[in-house]
Amino acid sequence: MDANVAATIPSVQRTATHKIEGAIDDQPQGSDPLTQTVTVDRGKYPLTQFAAPGAGGVGDYFALLKPRVMSLVVFTSVVGMVAAPGHIHWFLGAVAILCIAIGAGASGALNMWYESDIDANMARTRNRPIPAGKMAPGDALGFAVVLAVASVIMMGLVINIVSAALLALTIGFYVFIYTVWLKRRTPQNIVIGGAAGALPPVIGWAAVTGSVAIEPVLLFAIIFLWTPPHFWALALVRNDDYENAGVPMLPVVAGVRHTQIQILIYSLILVPLAVVPYFIGMAGLTYGIASAVLGAIFIWMAVDVFRADISTPKGEQIAQRLFRYSILYLTLLFAIILGEDLVMMI
Repeated sequence: MDANVAATIPSVQRTATHKIEGAIDDQPQGSDPLTQTVTVDRGKYPLTQFAAPGAGGVGDYFALLKPRVMSLVVFTSVVGMVAAPGHIHWFLGAVAILCIAIGAGASGALNMWYESDIDANMARTRNRPIPAGKMAPGDALGFAVVLAVASVIMMGLVINIVSAALLALTIGFYVFIYTVWLKRRTPQNIVIGGAAGALPPVIGWAAVTGSVAIEPVLLFAIIFLWTPPHFWALALVRNDDYENAGVPMLPVVAGVRHTQIQILIYSLILVPLAVVPYFIGMAGLTYGIASAVLGAIFIWMAVDVFRADISTPKGEQIAQRLFRYSILYLTLLFAIILGEDLVMMI
C-alpha cells in the first residue's frame, strides 16, 4: 500500500474495554444483564490503515461475501426449496439459489463495511480486507449495495414477490437491526439478530410455493434457537477479544457463568423442538432417530460447558467442542431432511 494513503492509528484496546465497563456500571442496580443496553460509540474504534480506492483484488471482494456463512445460508435455503410441496423448474431453482447466495454475500459485505472498526481490534477478524488495508471502505460499500439491490430485484422479477420480499427483509434485518442497531448495544444481539440467519429456508420454500407455511417456520425456529448456544460457545473462548473490541457479547456484559446457564437453557429448548419435524410428518423416521441422538449429544456437550471452568485451557476446549459440534449438528439435521425428500422424489 502507498505510504501516503495508509494511516496508522494507535491501538484503542484500553478505550474499548473502559467503554464497555463504564456502560455496564451505569446500569441500574439489580437489572437483568440479558436486557441491559450498552451504547458503544462507533467512532472509538478507528481502523489501523486505509486502502486507496480500487486497491482491492478479486480475492478481497470474494472474502467480503463471507463464503463460509454464505454456503450455510445456501444449504438451508435449498432444504427449504426441496421440502416445499410442488415443483420448480431447475433453471428457476438455480436462479433462486443464486439470488439467495448473492443476497447473503451482500449482507456479509455490508456487515464487514460497517464493522471494519471492530474487526481491526479483534485477532479473529483483523485480517479481513478493510481492516487489513487491502480494500477501501467505499469500494466495499458500493459492491455490497449493488449486490443487495440486484439480488432482490432479480428474485422478484424471475421468481416471485413473496420470496423477494423475504430476501429483502433478511438483508435489511441483518444489516440495520443486527449490525447497526443491536451489535454494539445489547448482549441480546445474537438472539434477536439470529432471525436473519434463520430466514433462508423460509425464502427457499416461498421461492417454490409463493407462500409461507408452518413447515418452513419450524425450520426457522430450529435455526433461531440454535444460534445463541452456537455463538455463545465461541464467545466464551473469545471473551477478551470481544471486550477489547467493545462488543457487548453476553460473556462480556453478564459474565461467563450467566452465559453458561443461557447456553444450557437454549440447548434444552432447541433439542426437543428439532424432533418436531418428524412428529408432524415433515421428516421421516431416519430424521426422527437422528435428531434425538444428535440432540442428546448436544445437550451432553452443553452440560459439559455448564460445568466447565472456562478460564482453563480444558474449559476453553470444551466450549470450542460445543461450537464445532453445533455446526455439525445443524448440518446433519438439514442434510437428513434434504436426503429424505430427494429419495421421495426418485
